[in-house]
Amino acid sequence: MADDKRIDTPRETGDDGRQRPSGAVRRWISDHPNVWEFILFNVLSNISTITRFVVAWIGTAVFVSALGLTEPFSFLLFNYTSEGSNGIGGFLTFLAAEVLAQVVNFVVQMKWVFKSDSAFADAAWKYAILAVIIVVVNLVLPGYVTALCVAWGMNSGVAATVASVVNTLLAVVVSYPLLKFWIMPKHDAQSEDK
Repeated sequence: MADDKRIDTPRETGDDGRQRPSGAVRRWISDHPNVWEFILFNVLSNISTITRFVVAWIGTAVFVSALGLTEPFSFLLFNYTSEGSNGIGGFLTFLAAEVLAQVVNFVVQMKWVFKSDSAFADAAWKYAILAVIIVVVNLVLPGYVTALCVAWGMNSGVAATVASVVNTLLAVVVSYPLLKFWIMPKHDAQSEDK
């Protein structure tokens, strides 16, 4: 008999006669699914951030330290020519870290946050466009925001922090609605009841 035990979410009947989960947190999630989804979006995005850090550490160890790929490199918006930028090795590290972080984020957002039933191929190309736009903005915008903050009298540390906050907020404000309604929408109305 012990093998037949199932853990069911305890439920109670609400004022409207519908079954609701019991427990304050489960009830709150049930009553506020969109807010919960937004919280998940922000919290689970950190999985890609962790991926980015780990790949950056590994990439630096491999491309810069082990292989010595430190020749200056410049291409379009990417400028790895200054001392300390690690040259081509720094670029390869950035590229590998960003690509893997975006792949991880795509899967996490599609499967865990939005629980989308969109076709993988349909969502992937849209997500790739969004990712490229966000990466380009994240490369270009901080320089302008930092310069503006310094012109307003902030020290460079505070200015860099403000630039980072602006980048993060802009990415959230742009990506969340695009992911929810364009890239990873739920097409099956019943999928929300699951």
